Amino acid sequence: MSDITAVTRPLPPGVDAAELDAALAAFAEAIGAAKVATDATALQDFQDPYQVPGAATNVPSAVVGPTCVEDVQAIVRIANEFRIPLWPISRGKNNGYGGAAPQVRGSVMLSFREMNRVLEINEELGYAIVEPGVSWFDLHDAIEAGGHDLVASIVDIGWGGVVSNTLEHGLTYMPYSIDQASHCGFEVVLPDGDLMRTGSGAMDDNPTWPLYKRGLGPTSTELFMQSNFGIVTKMGYWLMPKPEIYLPLWLRVWDDAQMPAVVDALRELMLAGTIDMRPQLSNTLIMASMTTARAEWYDGAGPMPEEIIDAIAKAFGFGRWMMRFALYGDEAVVDHNFARLKARFLQIPSVELWGEKHAADEWETLPNPHERVQIGVPSLDLYKMAGWSGGDEGGHVDFSPVIPLTASHARQAQQLFKSMCEDAGLDYLGGMLPINARATTFINVIPFDTKNPAQVESAYRHAKAMVARAGKLGYGEYRAHLSFMDLAADQFGFNDHAVRRFNETLKDTLDPNGVIAPGKSGIWGSRMRAEGFPLS
Repeated sequence: MSDITAVTRPLPPGVDAAELDAALAAFAEAIGAAKVATDATALQDFQDPYQVPGAATNVPSAVVGPTCVEDVQAIVRIANEFRIPLWPISRGKNNGYGGAAPQVRGSVMLSFREMNRVLEINEELGYAIVEPGVSWFDLHDAIEAGGHDLVASIVDIGWGGVVSNTLEHGLTYMPYSIDQASHCGFEVVLPDGDLMRTGSGAMDDNPTWPLYKRGLGPTSTELFMQSNFGIVTKMGYWLMPKPEIYLPLWLRVWDDAQMPAVVDALRELMLAGTIDMRPQLSNTLIMASMTTARAEWYDGAGPMPEEIIDAIAKAFGFGRWMMRFALYGDEAVVDHNFARLKARFLQIPSVELWGEKHAADEWETLPNPHERVQIGVPSLDLYKMAGWSGGDEGGHVDFSPVIPLTASHARQAQQLFKSMCEDAGLDYLGGMLPINARATTFINVIPFDTKNPAQVESAYRHAKAMVARAGKLGYGEYRAHLSFMDLAADQFGFNDHAVRRFNETLKDTLDPNGVIAPGKSGIWGSRMRAEGFPLS
Protein backbone atom coordinates (compact mmCIF):
# COMPACT_ATOMS: atom_id res chain seq x y z
CA MET A 1 0.00 0.00 0.00
CA SER A 2 1.48 3.35 -1.02
CA ASP A 3 0.46 6.52 0.77
CA ILE A 4 -0.55 10.00 -0.27
CA THR A 5 -0.10 12.82 2.16
CA ALA A 6 -2.80 13.87 4.57
CA VAL A 7 -2.45 17.37 3.14
CA THR A 8 -3.53 16.43 -0.36
CA ARG A 9 -5.88 13.52 0.16
CA PRO A 10 -9.58 14.09 0.79
CA LEU A 11 -10.99 12.88 4.10
CA PRO A 12 -14.41 11.30 4.65
CA PRO A 13 -16.89 13.44 6.59
CA GLY A 14 -16.34 13.25 10.33
CA VAL A 15 -13.08 11.28 9.96
CA ASP A 16 -9.65 12.74 10.64
CA ALA A 17 -6.37 11.71 9.02
CA ALA A 18 -5.31 9.42 11.86
CA GLU A 19 -8.64 7.60 11.83
CA LEU A 20 -8.44 7.14 8.07
CA ASP A 21 -4.90 5.78 8.39
CA ALA A 22 -6.06 3.32 11.03
CA ALA A 23 -8.92 2.15 8.82
CA LEU A 24 -6.63 1.69 5.81
CA ALA A 25 -4.20 -0.31 7.93
CA ALA A 26 -7.08 -2.50 9.09
CA PHE A 27 -8.23 -3.06 5.50
CA ALA A 28 -4.68 -4.04 4.51
CA GLU A 29 -4.34 -6.46 7.41
CA ALA A 30 -7.71 -8.08 6.71
CA ILE A 31 -7.56 -8.51 2.91
CA GLY A 32 -3.90 -7.97 2.04
CA ALA A 33 -1.93 -4.79 1.45
CA ALA A 34 -1.83 -5.41 -2.32
CA LYS A 35 -5.62 -4.93 -2.41
CA VAL A 36 -5.50 -1.43 -0.89
CA ALA A 37 -4.21 1.65 -2.72
CA THR A 38 -4.04 5.36 -1.95
CA ASP A 39 -1.61 6.62 -4.60
CA ALA A 40 -2.76 9.23 -7.08
CA THR A 41 -2.27 6.93 -10.07
CA ALA A 42 -4.54 4.24 -8.64
CA LEU A 43 -7.20 6.79 -7.70
CA GLN A 44 -7.20 8.53 -11.08
CA ASP A 45 -9.75 6.08 -12.48
CA PHE A 46 -12.25 6.83 -9.72
CA GLN A 47 -13.65 10.21 -10.68
CA ASP A 48 -16.12 11.64 -13.16
CA PRO A 49 -14.21 11.46 -16.48
CA TYR A 50 -16.36 14.17 -18.04
CA GLN A 51 -15.68 16.97 -15.59
CA VAL A 52 -13.24 19.74 -16.43
CA PRO A 53 -9.77 18.16 -16.20
CA GLY A 54 -8.32 18.76 -12.75
CA ALA A 55 -11.60 20.13 -11.35
CA ALA A 56 -13.12 16.92 -9.94
CA THR A 57 -14.44 17.22 -6.39
CA ASN A 58 -16.15 13.83 -6.05
CA VAL A 59 -12.91 11.98 -5.39
CA PRO A 60 -12.03 9.09 -3.06
CA SER A 61 -9.36 8.76 -0.38
CA ALA A 62 -8.47 5.16 -1.24
CA VAL A 63 -9.55 2.10 -3.19
CA VAL A 64 -9.94 -1.45 -1.93
CA GLY A 65 -10.15 -4.33 -4.41
CA PRO A 66 -11.69 -7.50 -2.92
CA THR A 67 -11.17 -10.83 -4.66
CA CYS A 68 -13.77 -12.87 -2.73
CA VAL A 69 -16.97 -12.45 -0.74
CA GLU A 70 -15.09 -12.83 2.54
CA ASP A 71 -12.99 -9.79 1.59
CA VAL A 72 -16.15 -7.77 1.06
CA GLN A 73 -17.53 -8.81 4.44
CA ALA A 74 -14.28 -7.84 6.16
CA ILE A 75 -14.20 -4.46 4.39
CA VAL A 76 -17.77 -3.65 5.42
CA ARG A 77 -17.15 -4.60 9.07
CA ILE A 78 -14.03 -2.45 9.25
CA ALA A 79 -15.86 0.44 7.57
CA ASN A 80 -18.46 0.25 10.33
CA GLU A 81 -15.79 0.23 13.02
CA PHE A 82 -14.14 3.39 11.68
CA ARG A 83 -17.30 4.95 10.13
CA ILE A 84 -15.72 5.06 6.68
CA PRO A 85 -18.14 5.55 3.74
CA LEU A 86 -17.71 2.97 0.97
CA TRP A 87 -18.67 3.50 -2.66
CA PRO A 88 -19.00 0.13 -4.47
CA ILE A 89 -18.51 -0.03 -8.24
CA SER A 90 -18.45 -3.00 -10.60
CA ARG A 91 -16.61 -1.65 -13.63
CA GLY A 92 -17.07 2.12 -13.19
CA LYS A 93 -17.79 2.73 -16.86
CA ASN A 94 -21.17 4.46 -16.64
CA ASN A 95 -19.56 7.68 -17.78
CA GLY A 96 -22.68 9.65 -18.75
CA TYR A 97 -23.88 9.34 -15.15
CA GLY A 98 -20.67 10.16 -13.27
CA GLY A 99 -18.45 7.18 -14.02
CA ALA A 100 -16.70 5.61 -11.03
CA ALA A 101 -16.76 8.73 -8.86
CA PRO A 102 -18.16 8.51 -5.32
CA GLN A 103 -21.05 10.68 -4.23
CA VAL A 104 -19.27 11.68 -1.01
CA ARG A 105 -15.77 13.17 -1.21
CA GLY A 106 -13.21 11.08 0.67
CA SER A 107 -15.12 7.81 0.41
CA VAL A 108 -13.17 4.58 0.02
CA MET A 109 -13.90 2.97 -3.34
CA LEU A 110 -14.86 -0.69 -3.22
CA SER A 111 -13.87 -1.84 -6.71
CA PHE A 112 -14.99 -5.23 -7.99
CA ARG A 113 -12.74 -5.28 -11.03
CA GLU A 114 -10.86 -8.28 -9.60
CA MET A 115 -14.05 -10.23 -8.82
CA ASN A 116 -14.76 -10.95 -12.45
CA ARG A 117 -15.54 -14.64 -12.71
CA VAL A 118 -18.43 -16.19 -14.61
CA LEU A 119 -19.19 -18.82 -11.98
CA GLU A 120 -21.66 -20.95 -13.92
CA ILE A 121 -23.39 -21.20 -17.28
CA ASN A 122 -26.30 -23.62 -17.47
CA GLU A 123 -27.35 -24.31 -21.04
CA GLU A 124 -30.27 -26.57 -20.13
CA LEU A 125 -32.00 -23.87 -18.06
CA GLY A 126 -30.49 -20.85 -19.80
CA TYR A 127 -28.72 -18.82 -17.12
CA ALA A 128 -25.35 -17.63 -15.87
CA ILE A 129 -24.17 -16.76 -12.37
CA VAL A 130 -21.66 -13.93 -12.35
CA GLU A 131 -19.55 -11.90 -9.95
CA PRO A 132 -19.94 -8.11 -9.93
CA GLY A 133 -16.75 -7.40 -11.90
CA VAL A 134 -17.86 -9.41 -14.95
CA SER A 135 -18.04 -7.27 -18.10
CA TRP A 136 -20.21 -7.90 -21.13
CA PHE A 137 -17.05 -9.01 -22.94
CA ASP A 138 -16.34 -11.51 -20.14
CA LEU A 139 -19.84 -13.01 -20.27
CA HIS A 140 -19.86 -13.22 -24.08
CA ASP A 141 -16.42 -14.84 -24.12
CA ALA A 142 -17.45 -17.40 -21.49
CA ILE A 143 -20.53 -18.36 -23.51
CA GLU A 144 -18.44 -18.74 -26.65
CA ALA A 145 -15.62 -20.62 -24.90
CA GLY A 146 -18.10 -23.13 -23.51
CA GLY A 147 -19.73 -23.65 -26.90
CA HIS A 148 -23.12 -22.84 -25.41
CA ASP A 149 -26.12 -22.41 -27.69
CA LEU A 150 -27.03 -19.22 -25.82
CA VAL A 151 -26.81 -15.45 -26.16
CA ALA A 152 -26.86 -12.69 -23.55
CA SER A 153 -28.79 -9.43 -23.84
CA ILE A 154 -26.10 -6.73 -23.65
CA VAL A 155 -25.55 -2.96 -23.73
CA ASP A 156 -24.04 -0.84 -26.51
CA ILE A 157 -20.54 -0.55 -25.00
CA GLY A 158 -19.03 -3.90 -23.99
CA TRP A 159 -16.69 -2.69 -21.24
CA GLY A 160 -19.49 -2.14 -18.71
CA GLY A 161 -20.55 -4.49 -15.94
CA VAL A 162 -23.36 -7.04 -16.11
CA VAL A 163 -24.22 -6.67 -12.42
CA SER A 164 -23.81 -2.89 -12.19
CA ASN A 165 -25.91 -2.24 -15.30
CA THR A 166 -28.63 -4.51 -13.93
CA LEU A 167 -28.60 -2.89 -10.49
CA GLU A 168 -28.96 0.54 -12.12
CA HIS A 169 -32.04 -0.61 -14.11
CA GLY A 170 -29.81 -0.35 -17.17
CA LEU A 171 -31.25 -1.10 -20.58
CA THR A 172 -30.27 -3.97 -22.88
CA TYR A 173 -32.01 -4.99 -26.07
CA MET A 174 -32.98 -8.64 -26.55
CA PRO A 175 -36.34 -10.19 -25.56
CA TYR A 176 -35.34 -10.90 -21.94
CA SER A 177 -34.52 -7.20 -21.54
CA ILE A 178 -38.13 -6.06 -21.43
CA ASP A 179 -38.78 -4.59 -17.98
CA GLN A 180 -35.17 -5.50 -17.10
CA ALA A 181 -36.30 -9.11 -16.61
CA SER A 182 -32.98 -10.94 -17.01
CA HIS A 183 -31.76 -10.90 -13.41
CA CYS A 184 -32.75 -13.64 -10.96
CA GLY A 185 -31.25 -14.12 -7.51
CA PHE A 186 -28.78 -11.90 -5.65
CA GLU A 187 -26.16 -12.69 -3.06
CA VAL A 188 -25.78 -9.59 -0.86
CA VAL A 189 -23.34 -8.45 1.81
CA LEU A 190 -25.49 -6.43 4.21
CA PRO A 191 -24.25 -3.23 5.87
CA ASP A 192 -23.21 -5.09 9.03
CA GLY A 193 -21.14 -7.60 7.02
CA ASP A 194 -23.72 -10.40 7.17
CA LEU A 195 -24.40 -12.42 4.01
CA MET A 196 -27.85 -12.97 2.52
CA ARG A 197 -29.31 -14.48 -0.64
CA THR A 198 -32.58 -13.23 -2.06
CA GLY A 199 -35.53 -15.24 -3.35
CA SER A 200 -35.10 -19.00 -3.37
CA GLY A 201 -31.43 -18.55 -2.47
CA ALA A 202 -32.57 -18.06 1.11
CA MET A 203 -32.96 -21.86 1.26
CA ASP A 204 -29.80 -23.96 1.43
CA ASP A 205 -29.04 -25.78 -1.84
CA ASN A 206 -32.22 -24.55 -3.54
CA PRO A 207 -31.65 -25.18 -7.29
CA THR A 208 -34.25 -22.55 -8.30
CA TRP A 209 -32.25 -19.59 -6.92
CA PRO A 210 -31.31 -18.39 -10.45
CA LEU A 211 -34.64 -19.61 -11.91
CA TYR A 212 -37.43 -18.24 -9.71
CA LYS A 213 -37.35 -14.57 -8.75
CA ARG A 214 -39.30 -14.91 -5.53
CA GLY A 215 -39.22 -17.04 -2.41
CA LEU A 216 -41.39 -17.15 0.67
CA GLY A 217 -42.55 -13.85 2.11
CA PRO A 218 -41.64 -10.38 0.81
CA THR A 219 -39.44 -10.29 -2.28
CA SER A 220 -36.32 -8.35 -1.28
CA THR A 221 -34.38 -8.45 -4.56
CA GLU A 222 -35.59 -5.09 -5.85
CA LEU A 223 -34.56 -3.39 -2.60
CA PHE A 224 -30.93 -3.78 -3.66
CA MET A 225 -31.38 -2.11 -7.06
CA GLN A 226 -30.41 1.59 -7.25
CA SER A 227 -30.12 1.52 -3.47
CA ASN A 228 -27.49 1.56 -0.74
CA PHE A 229 -28.98 -1.16 1.45
CA GLY A 230 -26.31 -3.78 0.65
CA ILE A 231 -23.60 -4.87 -1.79
CA VAL A 232 -24.40 -7.51 -4.42
CA THR A 233 -21.61 -10.09 -4.77
CA LYS A 234 -23.29 -12.67 -7.04
CA MET A 235 -26.17 -12.49 -9.51
CA GLY A 236 -28.10 -14.85 -11.74
CA TYR A 237 -28.59 -13.63 -15.32
CA TRP A 238 -30.93 -15.32 -17.79
CA LEU A 239 -29.60 -16.19 -21.25
CA MET A 240 -31.61 -16.71 -24.43
CA PRO A 241 -31.35 -19.79 -26.67
CA LYS A 242 -29.89 -18.85 -30.03
CA PRO A 243 -32.75 -18.28 -32.47
CA GLU A 244 -32.83 -19.90 -35.89
CA ILE A 245 -33.01 -16.49 -37.56
CA TYR A 246 -32.00 -13.02 -36.47
CA LEU A 247 -33.45 -10.14 -38.49
CA PRO A 248 -31.98 -6.74 -37.53
CA LEU A 249 -34.30 -3.99 -38.73
CA TRP A 250 -34.05 -0.30 -39.47
CA LEU A 251 -36.88 2.20 -39.68
CA ARG A 252 -36.21 5.69 -41.03
CA VAL A 253 -38.41 8.79 -40.66
CA TRP A 254 -37.65 11.67 -42.98
CA ASP A 255 -40.33 13.99 -41.59
CA ASP A 256 -39.60 14.95 -37.97
CA ALA A 257 -43.31 15.56 -37.37
CA GLN A 258 -44.10 11.86 -38.00
CA MET A 259 -42.08 10.59 -35.03
CA PRO A 260 -45.10 10.55 -32.67
CA ALA A 261 -47.06 8.43 -35.16
CA VAL A 262 -44.21 5.92 -35.17
CA VAL A 263 -44.40 5.79 -31.37
CA ASP A 264 -48.10 4.89 -31.48
CA ALA A 265 -47.47 2.14 -34.03
CA LEU A 266 -44.54 0.86 -31.97
CA ARG A 267 -46.69 0.60 -28.85
CA GLU A 268 -49.39 -1.33 -30.70
CA LEU A 269 -46.87 -3.79 -32.12
CA MET A 270 -45.12 -4.28 -28.76
CA LEU A 271 -48.42 -4.82 -26.94
CA ALA A 272 -49.36 -7.42 -29.55
CA GLY A 273 -46.02 -9.21 -29.11
CA THR A 274 -44.97 -8.68 -32.72
CA ILE A 275 -41.95 -6.74 -31.43
CA ASP A 276 -40.58 -8.61 -28.42
CA MET A 277 -37.39 -6.71 -27.62
CA ARG A 278 -36.24 -3.18 -26.87
CA PRO A 279 -36.05 -0.87 -29.91
CA GLN A 280 -33.83 2.20 -29.94
CA LEU A 281 -35.31 5.33 -31.52
CA SER A 282 -32.77 8.12 -32.13
CA ASN A 283 -32.86 11.52 -33.75
CA THR A 284 -30.36 12.61 -36.41
CA LEU A 285 -27.76 14.01 -34.06
CA ILE A 286 -27.66 10.98 -31.74
CA MET A 287 -27.07 8.78 -34.77
CA ALA A 288 -24.48 11.25 -36.10
CA SER A 289 -22.61 11.33 -32.77
CA MET A 290 -21.78 7.64 -33.19
CA THR A 291 -20.36 8.23 -36.67
CA THR A 292 -18.95 11.73 -37.01
CA ALA A 293 -18.15 14.85 -34.96
CA ARG A 294 -19.89 18.21 -34.71
CA ALA A 295 -16.83 20.17 -35.85
CA GLU A 296 -16.86 18.36 -39.18
CA TRP A 297 -20.20 20.01 -39.96
CA TYR A 298 -20.54 23.15 -37.89
CA ASP A 299 -18.31 25.09 -35.52
CA GLY A 300 -20.57 28.03 -34.79
CA ALA A 301 -22.07 29.06 -31.47
CA GLY A 302 -25.52 27.94 -30.46
CA PRO A 303 -27.49 24.89 -31.57
CA MET A 304 -26.72 23.37 -34.96
CA PRO A 305 -28.99 24.94 -37.64
CA GLU A 306 -31.77 22.84 -39.11
CA GLU A 307 -30.30 22.99 -42.61
CA ILE A 308 -27.05 21.44 -41.32
CA ILE A 309 -29.00 18.70 -39.52
CA ASP A 310 -30.85 18.02 -42.78
CA ALA A 311 -27.53 17.77 -44.61
CA ILE A 312 -26.26 15.22 -42.07
CA ALA A 313 -29.52 13.28 -42.31
CA LYS A 314 -29.13 12.98 -46.07
CA ALA A 315 -25.36 12.43 -46.16
CA PHE A 316 -25.48 9.42 -43.83
CA GLY A 317 -29.00 8.26 -44.63
CA PHE A 318 -30.13 8.76 -41.04
CA GLY A 319 -33.31 10.68 -41.77
CA ARG A 320 -34.64 12.82 -38.95
CA TRP A 321 -35.27 9.76 -36.76
CA MET A 322 -34.05 6.18 -37.03
CA MET A 323 -35.22 3.14 -35.13
CA ARG A 324 -32.98 0.14 -34.55
CA PHE A 325 -34.83 -3.05 -33.65
CA ALA A 326 -35.01 -6.75 -34.51
CA LEU A 327 -36.98 -9.97 -34.86
CA TYR A 328 -35.82 -13.36 -33.57
CA GLY A 329 -37.08 -16.92 -34.01
CA ASP A 330 -38.05 -19.56 -36.53
CA GLU A 331 -37.81 -18.25 -40.07
CA ALA A 332 -41.53 -18.63 -40.78
CA VAL A 333 -42.42 -16.67 -37.64
CA VAL A 334 -39.87 -13.96 -38.43
CA ASP A 335 -41.22 -13.63 -41.97
CA HIS A 336 -44.79 -13.39 -40.69
CA ASN A 337 -43.94 -10.72 -38.14
CA PHE A 338 -41.90 -8.72 -40.64
CA ALA A 339 -44.94 -8.61 -42.91
CA ARG A 340 -47.01 -7.30 -39.99
CA LEU A 341 -44.42 -4.62 -39.27
CA LYS A 342 -44.41 -3.44 -42.88
CA ALA A 343 -48.21 -3.36 -43.01
CA ARG A 344 -48.38 -1.09 -39.94
CA PHE A 345 -45.31 1.15 -40.16
CA LEU A 346 -45.49 1.87 -43.87
CA GLN A 347 -48.90 3.48 -43.42
CA ILE A 348 -47.04 6.45 -41.93
CA PRO A 349 -45.85 9.11 -44.42
CA SER A 350 -42.07 9.40 -44.96
CA VAL A 351 -41.33 6.08 -43.19
CA GLU A 352 -39.02 3.45 -44.69
CA LEU A 353 -38.33 -0.03 -43.27
CA TRP A 354 -35.74 -2.64 -44.18
CA GLY A 355 -33.65 -5.50 -42.83
CA GLU A 356 -31.75 -8.66 -43.76
CA LYS A 357 -31.97 -12.10 -42.12
CA HIS A 358 -28.89 -13.75 -40.62
CA ALA A 359 -28.13 -17.22 -39.27
CA ALA A 360 -25.89 -17.80 -36.24
CA ASP A 361 -22.67 -18.26 -38.19
CA GLU A 362 -22.89 -14.62 -39.39
CA TRP A 363 -23.57 -12.78 -36.11
CA GLU A 364 -20.00 -12.28 -34.88
CA THR A 365 -18.86 -10.66 -38.13
CA LEU A 366 -21.79 -8.41 -39.00
CA PRO A 367 -20.20 -5.15 -40.19
CA ASN A 368 -22.64 -2.86 -38.36
CA PRO A 369 -21.99 -2.74 -34.58
CA HIS A 370 -25.62 -1.75 -33.94
CA GLU A 371 -26.69 -5.04 -35.47
CA ARG A 372 -24.12 -7.02 -33.48
CA VAL A 373 -25.30 -5.49 -30.19
CA GLN A 374 -28.86 -6.70 -30.70
CA ILE A 375 -27.66 -10.31 -30.96
CA GLY A 376 -25.31 -10.14 -27.97
CA VAL A 377 -21.92 -9.43 -29.58
CA PRO A 378 -20.13 -6.69 -27.57
CA SER A 379 -17.64 -4.11 -28.82
CA LEU A 380 -16.46 -0.55 -28.16
CA ASP A 381 -17.38 0.62 -31.66
CA LEU A 382 -20.28 2.83 -30.50
CA TYR A 383 -18.24 4.74 -27.92
CA LYS A 384 -17.57 7.59 -30.34
CA MET A 385 -20.69 9.42 -29.08
CA ALA A 386 -18.64 11.03 -26.29
CA GLY A 387 -16.59 12.92 -28.87
CA TRP A 388 -19.45 14.83 -30.54
CA SER A 389 -18.15 18.01 -28.87
CA GLY A 390 -14.48 18.09 -27.97
CA GLY A 391 -13.24 14.98 -29.76
CA ASP A 392 -11.06 12.78 -27.55
CA GLU A 393 -11.66 15.23 -24.70
CA GLY A 394 -15.40 15.37 -25.19
CA GLY A 395 -17.99 14.31 -22.67
CA HIS A 396 -21.70 14.22 -22.03
CA VAL A 397 -24.19 14.24 -19.21
CA ASP A 398 -27.44 12.30 -19.64
CA PHE A 399 -30.99 12.85 -18.44
CA SER A 400 -33.57 10.17 -19.27
CA PRO A 401 -37.02 10.51 -17.70
CA VAL A 402 -39.72 7.87 -18.15
CA ILE A 403 -42.83 8.82 -20.12
CA PRO A 404 -45.89 6.89 -21.37
CA LEU A 405 -45.30 5.27 -24.77
CA THR A 406 -47.86 7.38 -26.63
CA ALA A 407 -47.69 9.89 -29.46
CA SER A 408 -49.01 12.72 -27.29
CA HIS A 409 -46.40 12.26 -24.57
CA ALA A 410 -43.57 11.75 -27.09
CA ARG A 411 -44.58 14.98 -28.82
CA GLN A 412 -44.79 16.88 -25.54
CA ALA A 413 -41.42 15.61 -24.32
CA GLN A 414 -39.73 16.32 -27.63
CA GLN A 415 -41.07 19.86 -27.81
CA LEU A 416 -40.06 20.58 -24.22
CA PHE A 417 -36.52 19.22 -24.37
CA LYS A 418 -35.75 20.52 -27.83
CA SER A 419 -36.88 24.03 -26.88
CA MET A 420 -34.86 23.88 -23.65
CA CYS A 421 -31.74 22.90 -25.60
CA GLU A 422 -32.29 25.74 -28.05
CA ASP A 423 -32.77 28.24 -25.22
CA ALA A 424 -29.52 27.01 -23.64
CA GLY A 425 -27.65 27.23 -26.95
CA LEU A 426 -27.08 23.46 -27.10
CA ASP A 427 -27.56 20.80 -29.75
CA TYR A 428 -30.58 18.56 -29.18
CA LEU A 429 -29.59 14.89 -29.05
CA GLY A 430 -32.77 12.98 -28.21
CA GLY A 431 -34.00 9.42 -28.32
CA MET A 432 -36.24 6.79 -26.79
CA LEU A 433 -35.65 3.33 -25.33
CA PRO A 434 -38.93 1.62 -24.39
CA ILE A 435 -38.81 -0.09 -21.01
CA ASN A 436 -41.79 -2.21 -21.97
CA ALA A 437 -44.79 -1.90 -24.29
CA ARG A 438 -46.32 0.86 -22.19
CA ALA A 439 -43.49 3.16 -21.07
CA THR A 440 -40.25 4.51 -22.48
CA THR A 441 -37.21 6.42 -21.35
CA PHE A 442 -36.83 9.70 -23.22
CA ILE A 443 -33.09 10.10 -23.60
CA ASN A 444 -31.38 13.48 -23.56
CA VAL A 445 -27.65 13.42 -24.28
CA ILE A 446 -26.03 16.78 -23.46
CA PRO A 447 -22.53 16.91 -25.01
CA PHE A 448 -19.69 19.26 -24.15
CA ASP A 449 -15.96 19.84 -24.54
CA THR A 450 -14.27 19.10 -21.20
CA LYS A 451 -11.55 21.62 -22.09
CA ASN A 452 -14.17 24.39 -21.99
CA PRO A 453 -15.16 25.01 -18.35
CA ALA A 454 -18.02 27.36 -19.25
CA GLN A 455 -19.48 24.77 -21.62
CA VAL A 456 -19.22 22.01 -19.03
CA GLU A 457 -20.88 24.16 -16.37
CA SER A 458 -23.63 25.11 -18.81
CA ALA A 459 -24.32 21.46 -19.70
CA TYR A 460 -24.66 20.38 -16.06
CA ARG A 461 -26.83 23.41 -15.26
CA HIS A 462 -29.02 22.59 -18.26
CA ALA A 463 -29.38 18.95 -17.18
CA LYS A 464 -30.55 20.04 -13.74
CA ALA A 465 -33.06 22.42 -15.31
CA MET A 466 -34.39 19.52 -17.39
CA VAL A 467 -34.82 17.38 -14.26
CA ALA A 468 -36.93 20.06 -12.58
CA ARG A 469 -39.03 20.92 -15.66
CA ALA A 470 -39.73 17.28 -16.43
CA GLY A 471 -40.67 16.69 -12.80
CA LYS A 472 -43.41 19.31 -13.06
CA LEU A 473 -44.94 17.19 -15.87
CA GLY A 474 -44.71 14.01 -13.79
CA TYR A 475 -41.74 12.64 -15.73
CA GLY A 476 -39.22 11.10 -13.32
CA GLU A 477 -35.60 10.13 -14.03
CA TYR A 478 -34.99 6.38 -14.43
CA ARG A 479 -31.40 6.64 -13.18
CA ALA A 480 -29.58 9.72 -11.97
CA HIS A 481 -26.20 11.33 -12.47
CA LEU A 482 -24.14 11.95 -9.33
CA SER A 483 -24.53 15.70 -9.80
CA PHE A 484 -28.30 15.62 -9.51
CA MET A 485 -29.24 12.46 -7.64
CA ASP A 486 -30.81 14.52 -4.86
CA LEU A 487 -32.67 16.76 -7.29
CA ALA A 488 -33.97 13.74 -9.21
CA ALA A 489 -35.09 12.06 -5.98
CA ASP A 490 -36.79 15.28 -4.90
CA GLN A 491 -39.18 15.02 -7.86
CA PHE A 492 -40.78 11.95 -6.27
CA GLY A 493 -42.71 14.03 -3.78
CA PHE A 494 -46.05 12.24 -3.31
CA ASN A 495 -47.41 12.61 0.24
CA ASP A 496 -44.57 14.76 1.52
CA HIS A 497 -41.93 12.53 -0.06
CA ALA A 498 -43.24 9.35 1.53
CA VAL A 499 -40.88 7.18 -0.52
CA ARG A 500 -37.86 9.15 0.66
CA ARG A 501 -38.97 8.81 4.28
CA PHE A 502 -39.49 5.07 3.75
CA ASN A 503 -36.03 4.69 2.20
CA GLU A 504 -34.41 6.67 5.01
CA THR A 505 -36.13 4.43 7.57
CA LEU A 506 -34.74 1.35 5.83
CA LYS A 507 -31.29 2.94 5.55
CA ASP A 508 -31.15 3.89 9.23
CA THR A 509 -32.32 0.42 10.25
CA LEU A 510 -30.01 -1.61 8.00
CA ASP A 511 -27.03 0.74 7.96
CA PRO A 512 -27.05 2.88 11.13
CA ASN A 513 -23.48 4.05 10.49
CA GLY A 514 -24.33 5.02 6.91
CA VAL A 515 -21.27 3.33 5.42
CA ILE A 516 -22.71 1.87 2.20
CA ALA A 517 -22.84 4.36 -0.71
CA PRO A 518 -24.21 7.37 1.18
CA GLY A 519 -26.35 9.55 -1.07
CA LYS A 520 -26.99 6.85 -3.64
CA SER A 521 -30.29 7.66 -5.41
CA GLY A 522 -30.81 10.49 -2.93
CA ILE A 523 -30.86 8.13 0.08
CA TRP A 524 -28.90 9.52 3.04
CA GLY A 525 -28.58 7.88 6.43
CA SER A 526 -29.11 9.81 9.66
CA ARG A 527 -25.35 10.18 10.30
CA MET A 528 -24.73 11.85 6.95
CA ARG A 529 -27.84 13.99 7.34
CA ALA A 530 -26.37 15.15 10.67
CA GLU A 531 -23.13 15.98 8.80
CA GLY A 532 -25.07 18.36 6.56
CA PHE A 533 -25.84 16.12 3.58
CA PRO A 534 -27.25 16.47 1.05
CA LEU A 535 -25.27 19.60 0.34
CA SER A 536 -27.37 22.53 -0.83
